Amino acid sequence: MRIAALLVVAVALAGCTPAKPEQNAAGTTPPPSTTTSSAQMDFPQRPRDVPLDAVDPCAVLTSEQRTSLSLDNPPSPYVETSFGGAKACTIRSTTSGNVARIALVLVSGADVWLSENAQVDYTVGSIEGFAAITVRTPDIDDVCNVEIDIADGQFLDVMFRDGGNSTAVQQDHLCLGAQRVAEAAMASLLQKR
Repeated sequence: MRIAALLVVAVALAGCTPAKPEQNAAGTTPPPSTTTSSAQMDFPQRPRDVPLDAVDPCAVLTSEQRTSLSLDNPPSPYVETSFGGAKACTIRSTTSGNVARIALVLVSGADVWLSENAQVDYTVGSIEGFAAITVRTPDIDDVCNVEIDIADGQFLDVMFRDGGNSTAVQQDHLCLGAQRVAEAAMASLLQKR
């Protein structure tokens, strides 16, 4: 029994022993690979907090903004359960057939999208000085999201998707639509708050 226990310990310790670095064809050791964690990324500092607690998602965009974005159907409120019961609003365009959604997420910061657990492709930019993360989910080409770091533990989610057009809308176009809606939403929120 003791021998078996010692073998288990020896095997475990052998797994912890660092291996010799591999050498390339020139006989030199390549540099160690670098990994970037979300903690190491430059995440722009917010110019200020814009809490979303008392905001109506269907009132974020003004009627003039909705018209300029070709979102001509009436806003429709609902609760987005996938974001912890976030208040949300969808607005459809009869002109383009696309749909915009605004969700007010109060249970997590936008940096959740930078985690490896999110399993998405993203780029970090800014809107009105606030970090804005453009999110693309692998193998889902009919939607694009922009997540804006708005306050501690809160973010504004803007989704723009193909609403079932006869010809599929390219994802790059959907990401531009999400960006335009996010810019309008931030301009409106900053003016009101």
